[in-house]
Amino acid sequence: MVSVFKGWPVAGRAFWQPTSHSTSEASSLSMSLQEHGLHFFRSAVARVLPGPMLKRALVLEPGGCPRLVLHGQPFELRRNLYLVGFGKAVLGMAAAAEDILGDYLSRGIISVPQGIQETLQHTGRRVILLKPQSRIQVMEGAKHNLPDRAAMKAASAIRNLAKCLMAEDLLLVLISGGGSALLPAPIPPVTLKEKETITKMLASKGATIQELNTIRKALSLLKGGGLAQAAYPAQVLSLILSDVIGDPLDIIASGPTVASSHSTQDCFQILAKYDMLNTLPESVQSVLSGSVTGCATPKDYSHVFNVVIGSNRLALEEAKSQAENLGYLTMVLSDAVCGEVSTVAHLYSLLIQLICLSVTRVSGIDPLKDKVKAALFNLEAQLAIPGLSCMETLKTLQEFQVERPVCLLAGGETTVQLQGNGKGGRNQELVLRVAMELHKTKSTEGGSFLEKYEVVFLSGGTDGQDGPTEAAGAFCSQEMVAEAEREGFSIETFLRNNDSYTFFTQFQSRRHLLITGLTGTNVMDIHAVLIRARSG
Repeated sequence: MVSVFKGWPVAGRAFWQPTSHSTSEASSLSMSLQEHGLHFFRSAVARVLPGPMLKRALVLEPGGCPRLVLHGQPFELRRNLYLVGFGKAVLGMAAAAEDILGDYLSRGIISVPQGIQETLQHTGRRVILLKPQSRIQVMEGAKHNLPDRAAMKAASAIRNLAKCLMAEDLLLVLISGGGSALLPAPIPPVTLKEKETITKMLASKGATIQELNTIRKALSLLKGGGLAQAAYPAQVLSLILSDVIGDPLDIIASGPTVASSHSTQDCFQILAKYDMLNTLPESVQSVLSGSVTGCATPKDYSHVFNVVIGSNRLALEEAKSQAENLGYLTMVLSDAVCGEVSTVAHLYSLLIQLICLSVTRVSGIDPLKDKVKAALFNLEAQLAIPGLSCMETLKTLQEFQVERPVCLLAGGETTVQLQGNGKGGRNQELVLRVAMELHKTKSTEGGSFLEKYEVVFLSGGTDGQDGPTEAAGAFCSQEMVAEAEREGFSIETFLRNNDSYTFFTQFQSRRHLLITGLTGTNVMDIHAVLIRARSG
């Protein structure tokens, strides 16, 4: 564990473990907004750790007629229980499942990210690791969250296990974010390399996770319900940790146990949207065209029971509870924030401005307030983020007292349209863009109202990894850009090159980076806006 500034846990102590200090200590005036924000983030992650979530959802009832109870639904056990899993959080889920199931578990195979066992061992997260005598085989792959031959080998082993099951067998399937890359099984003649190339091209053009997984499903033997069909007629129980906005079962990990709700025509529309139809490999054209003209019979999914056991909403509700305990006027804006990072950053900037303007006791600011409000509502309509209502937020803020701090929480997953070749992730770039927006506002005529308030914005991935970096995300104050420019940094240059991580590592000794290490869970990102009046 890396300690990056005062208030972080010391090295060797798990970032997500509950702290020993009381609520009154956490709310001490000596604590900064950054420390409060990190407390909320840590609490949110702790609420969705895979082990505790799985143990809340899955219960073993031993006895003469042992049963496995999943969310109140009982399933009879005859020592015929098998387990498969894939995703960034599956290692911890599998360890918890084996603790529950004991000798009833016959065999298991899980596909997890390359190097995760060594990393967790090194950072003291042994509770997530399987015991030496485990009946579950761990296979690592998908380095940098991209499908590779190691992940393909794991997918093949999982498929072979599923295909050998009989009607009296029961298959427990553990699914979390990252599962798509960890379960690659392209339909011949599509090769793994061709599928990887298409995925990388779509991602670089700003495709959403929904669009990426729609394409993945159409080209896969196991996604889009393929695993459930391979396991038929065995009973399939699927426990899902959602990392997708709205928790759509057929999109999370590309829906290996769910009938696809997308047609091949949807795939062609996505590829056309990103101008990729004319560059498709012949094999991909063949598979997609074959799906269009084929007359496949409807598949039976009555043997499948899918349950979402954890989501971004659960994490946000825990953060909200913690913030309210510390005296913040707290609102969850949405758990479905999406859109290109520059647009989302502008939304947050306008919202911060409007909150500060709404409580500023200065004459002559009404025209500026009306201008910001109009811009905010127009942008809200443009983004169409589910659950977001700036009008409702403003109504709630009418209760706001100058001496009472505000905490706005949101979750979801933004997208970055790559223009440069720098190093970063969507959370770090979002934070840097919000900082730049606030800096520009302060530099304009009438922008001095922001000086009356402390403002901190935090954005972090709950899995502990933001893009190909060691950071989960970052945070900023409204003074950060001015301080960086005084030290000779050109923020615009870093943003043009998508190089947010490089900026944060060079500026003020990494003090603005959010570094947690791998958390063992994955429910998208957490955003937090914290505002309070300056003392004096």
